[in-house]
Amino acid sequence: MRPARIVSIAALLFLAGTAILGAVPMIADPHGEPWEMPQSLLENSPFHSFLIPGIVLLVMNGLMSLVVLALTFRRSRNYGWWIAAQGSILFGWLAVECAVLQVVVWPHYFYGAVALILVVSGLVLRTDAKPVK
Repeated sequence: MRPARIVSIAALLFLAGTAILGAVPMIADPHGEPWEMPQSLLENSPFHSFLIPGIVLLVMNGLMSLVVLALTFRRSRNYGWWIAAQGSILFGWLAVECAVLQVVVWPHYFYGAVALILVVSGLVLRTDAKPVK
């Protein structure tokens, strides 16, 4: 197995797991303080609760990462592009989150590195797929 594929699988597993774990409390208690995040974080945003951000986080970074992970395990056609796309989606999430919340904290840098790893490894793997029969 290529090192880039191993790194991609690890990054996708990490992203899927942490996105799902982060999103579930946001959806379950959208008007509370999930993960000790005060509602005041949303004062400069178009959202009145954590519900919509939680759903977007769950779908785009949690569930989508699992789909891309399945494509990667199967070495489906163009799976490298899907990995790179997932990294780009994560970059987009981070950019919007920082702009809306008007704050940048250390996890943004950490997940930015995860996004970069996904984009680079995806581009390396863009030609590594099972031959079509």
